[in-house]
Amino acid sequence: MKHTELLSALTFISAGLLLVSLSTPAQAQRMDFAVGFNAMTAPPASDAEGNHAPVSLTGGLYPSFSAGFVMFKNLGFQGEFAWRGGRADWRGVQPYRPMFYDFNAMYQPRIAKGIYFEGLAGIGGMSTRFYTPTEICDPFVCHNYVTVNHFMGHFGAGIKAYPSKKIGLFVRPEAHLYLIHDNQEFSSGRAVRFGISLGYTFGER
Repeated sequence: MKHTELLSALTFISAGLLLVSLSTPAQAQRMDFAVGFNAMTAPPASDAEGNHAPVSLTGGLYPSFSAGFVMFKNLGFQGEFAWRGGRADWRGVQPYRPMFYDFNAMYQPRIAKGIYFEGLAGIGGMSTRFYTPTEICDPFVCHNYVTVNHFMGHFGAGIKAYPSKKIGLFVRPEAHLYLIHDNQEFSSGRAVRFGISLGYTFGER
């Protein structure tokens, strides 16, 4: 991942944290920060219909950042960013990298000692960068890609477990469903990301 893409990810997370912290700074009971490692699965290229291109989103390692705030009992907000770590080839010739971001309502009840369920529902976007052999310049910056953006819905679920009750470290197996509007560059508007995150909780548990 290039420095500009990492900066975009960090800017997304920082903006989300700032927005939530300014809206309810005194009510947050728990704050979670996590880094994840994920895989992606989607309908195969052979399932493409209508104006969808015969290219599947399946494959690749997807790192992710996430941050969540529980503000009232088990309810809160969460934001996350995930991107394909390596480029893939669109139709065998065009290098590309998809990125996903979403903001969610979060339900996080305790189901056993040191174990929490995490349910998510929200909206966001899929941003795909198609890389070009030459740079494209506008009055402000030059870059070697064009970006295609799509609105999407998001649903997610995970189990957050704390190995030690003395510190806030946790591990979270998780799965995420993306419903991407008009995703004609790929075989389907549906994709599933699944993996595991490692994180830390600040505040009450």
